Amino acid sequence: MNVNDLKEKVIAELPITRNEALSLADAPLTQLTAAADEIRQKICGNAFDLCTIVNAKCGKCSEDCKYCAQSAHYHTSCQNSYPLLSTEALLEQAAKNDARGVLRYSIVTSGKALSEREIDSVCESIRKIREHTGIRVCVSFGLLNEAQFQKLKDAGVSRVHCNLESSRAYFPQICSTHTFEDKIETLKAAKRAGLSICSGGIMGLGETMRDRIDMAFTLRELGVTSVPINLLNPIDGTPFAHNRLITNDELRRIVSIFRFILPGSMIRLAGGRGLLFDKGEACFQSGANAAISGDMLTTQGITVETDFQLLKQLGYEVKLTHE
Repeated sequence: MNVNDLKEKVIAELPITRNEALSLADAPLTQLTAAADEIRQKICGNAFDLCTIVNAKCGKCSEDCKYCAQSAHYHTSCQNSYPLLSTEALLEQAAKNDARGVLRYSIVTSGKALSEREIDSVCESIRKIREHTGIRVCVSFGLLNEAQFQKLKDAGVSRVHCNLESSRAYFPQICSTHTFEDKIETLKAAKRAGLSICSGGIMGLGETMRDRIDMAFTLRELGVTSVPINLLNPIDGTPFAHNRLITNDELRRIVSIFRFILPGSMIRLAGGRGLLFDKGEACFQSGANAAISGDMLTTQGITVETDFQLLKQLGYEVKLTHE
């Protein structure tokens, strides 16, 4: 099948196969991105899911993810480690984002998993955020279990984030201190607790296009509705410090193929977007319809005000999706 035939198949709500997705890796880029944008318009409309994140616990992470500035295994410039932020600090940040029109606020912590004591503390913070603001709360707290996710849901969390990072086959090249299956079980546990799930990966870890496509199919099998696509920002001191940067055109192709595989999901440009010369504009016309705005965990991002202006120019409407 050619690009247009596959586009019509997806719009007719017929899932494409792995081999069909792989064929898109060699399709003419202009044709591919236009088709992906049409799928996005037909299935998702002009909705755009914009969120911000806060680094609520930084550094000294026990995990050895080869891309991460916060891993205790590597010597990087990220030396500003600190424990879980107070309720006052998290509420202040949430209120600022709420006032700027941001609809979703994600609390992210370093480490393999939060302790029970930390979960109890952050649950109190989340209750305060939900009491004093209208913003939705997403969390990324590591490899938790269903009971812990239920506690977070009861406190007011609506979504859980846990990136797969890459394919099942390539994951052992990225991390040895936890497994791909650990991440799968975390997402399934969150879903069993009644939470929506957010999961994607990082492009530029040394993976192939097949790895990226295999990850997208795993996300489809899990029913993931929010899919962050990160670009590796090579950090000095990490094993991936000298990896080649993904180009704008490569990312447009990746985003477009993900749209064919995950037609109803919000495909979210995330970490590394600031490395793109157009800050993601071309990708927002190639199938992507979500983004993380503001600063990332350890790197600078793009301001919320700049993103709102760009999205208005592109005809998008910032709104909550898949609630």
